[in-house]
Amino acid sequence: MRSRPLGHSGIQASVVGLGAWAIGGWMWGGTEEKQSIAAIQRAIDLGMNLIDTAPAYGYGLSEEIVGKAIKGRRQEVVLATKCGLIWHRQVGQFFFHADEQGITSEASKYQFYRYLHPESIRWEVEQSLRRMQTDYIDLYQTHWPDPTTPIEDTMAALLKLKEEGKIRAIGVSNVSVEQLEQYLRVGPVDSDQEKFSMLDRQMEENGLLEFCRNHNIAVLAYSPLAQGLLTEKMGPDRQFADGDQRRNKPRFSVENRQRIQLLVNQLKPYAKNYGVSLAQLVIAWTISQPGMTHALCGARTPEQVGENAAAADIELEPADLKALNEIVATSTVEIV
Repeated sequence: MRSRPLGHSGIQASVVGLGAWAIGGWMWGGTEEKQSIAAIQRAIDLGMNLIDTAPAYGYGLSEEIVGKAIKGRRQEVVLATKCGLIWHRQVGQFFFHADEQGITSEASKYQFYRYLHPESIRWEVEQSLRRMQTDYIDLYQTHWPDPTTPIEDTMAALLKLKEEGKIRAIGVSNVSVEQLEQYLRVGPVDSDQEKFSMLDRQMEENGLLEFCRNHNIAVLAYSPLAQGLLTEKMGPDRQFADGDQRRNKPRFSVENRQRIQLLVNQLKPYAKNYGVSLAQLVIAWTISQPGMTHALCGARTPEQVGENAAAADIELEPADLKALNEIVATSTVEIV
């Protein structure tokens, strides 16, 4: 498994990482712990050492499962989690209502807030360390910006945790160039995690990807397969179970999946030529984009992990990469 550095941290992380959102079950129709643990351990076996989770993924369940899976193998893992998306207090900026299955459109059992106050970050890191049964986190990331807390205060708290050895590297997620510049005025940022795929290229359009490339900040793409849309398992006939966030999202409507199929059909010949699956081709394309250093791919079974991991070894020929870029750039697929 190829690896690349996480910014200036000195940490080498696999170019394909395991995104543990779905493992938490929340918004994905539940989870099966034994199978999830097997998937994580399979990732480690294959050299996929970057494992990314967050407290919000299943109200701590994803972190707990990750902790069980890496027990006895902690030194083999680059453990990444997040802070700043809370549900135990009503402080900061309100984000959304939720229940055990996912986000709701009306008041429910839980209310999520964006909150990155120093005292909250310190409380959160201790909860994450306990859930994952470890005494340090390799990459600690802010999950979403919090406009109620000065970035300078947030960054100062993260730097203090790094000084204490509780975290090794600092990352951000879902930020703008302006916000990232504010972080950098206080201290070094090692990574930025953003949504990026053939269907989600805002990071290119707003200059954030170029900014990270110019400042040696690692970029971790989440949802590189667009939550399954860029695979061969998401045709118009696919049905989503209760609790699966995709069930009622316009992007996953039958009509929209038919439109996305137009793009997918143009990619299939390239996948066939390389003897790989469509998903593997898309992952390989993602980590071949200038500045895009890592792709976080969700998986809930050892088989899915194996397929994703193999994408790290695909070397796209320059001519093919250029052709794929042109297909993506000129695609007329309208994404709702």
